[in-house]
Amino acid sequence: MIRRSLFFIFIFVPALIVIIPVQALIVALKLPFWSVVPQIFHKIGCAFLGMRVTVIGAPATGRPTLLVSNHISWTDIVAIGSVAPVTFVAKQEIAKWPFVSMMAKLQRTIFVDRTRRSGTGRTAEAMGKHMADGNAVVLFAEGQSDIGTHVLPFRSALVGAAQHAMEAAGATEVNIQPLTIAYTKLEGLPISRNERTLVAWIKSKSVKQNILEILGGPIKDVTVAFGTPQVLAHGADRKVVTKAAEKEVRAMLVALNRNLPLPVSTQV
Repeated sequence: MIRRSLFFIFIFVPALIVIIPVQALIVALKLPFWSVVPQIFHKIGCAFLGMRVTVIGAPATGRPTLLVSNHISWTDIVAIGSVAPVTFVAKQEIAKWPFVSMMAKLQRTIFVDRTRRSGTGRTAEAMGKHMADGNAVVLFAEGQSDIGTHVLPFRSALVGAAQHAMEAAGATEVNIQPLTIAYTKLEGLPISRNERTLVAWIKSKSVKQNILEILGGPIKDVTVAFGTPQVLAHGADRKVVTKAAEKEVRAMLVALNRNLPLPVSTQV
């Protein structure tokens, strides 16, 4: 804990002092390399939080891409953001959190209000515009975080809405790419089910308690695995495509948790 405190004081805080104004200027000027600084910040964040990230595969290229992922903890954003130039879709409440809101906006996070039907349309429009500009968007498709041993059903509403938004923007095809994040080891040893509560953001814990456990916990090995992209073309059934992505994420998560080879179809 002392080592992390020193890291925070002498590396993390000075990095923030430099990164925040630089990224604010880049975003304000709408410069095309806006994702470079957040990726550097997330790499520093991984070191601070004690996360060693392994990457399998890569984000799809060549057309607008929506990455649909499972969700375990707020640290997922740090791990994924450290290895890929992406924007995240987050719940509206985060836009009101001090400091976190500012950092999320500097990464051009798209906020969704799930309590209002109109919120989905506005979010989809923002997603469509962002992807039409050639950027990849990450959607935690379960709609909530989970313990990390299984995958909850993916919600297809935003996938379909994003499809329509892309078509309105003039794109005929969108990549839907499964993305799996798995916390596999603590201090180099396989993580047990009980130990997963030291990482996962579960409803029984407050934000403060979860953050303290992450900061005070051991080194965490995290795998970020990009699956096989599927093309969501005009007229395609978004429920079928979303279900296929969910199935692939589930298969990858099981394999990673059990230290087994990934299914052949996921190795891109």
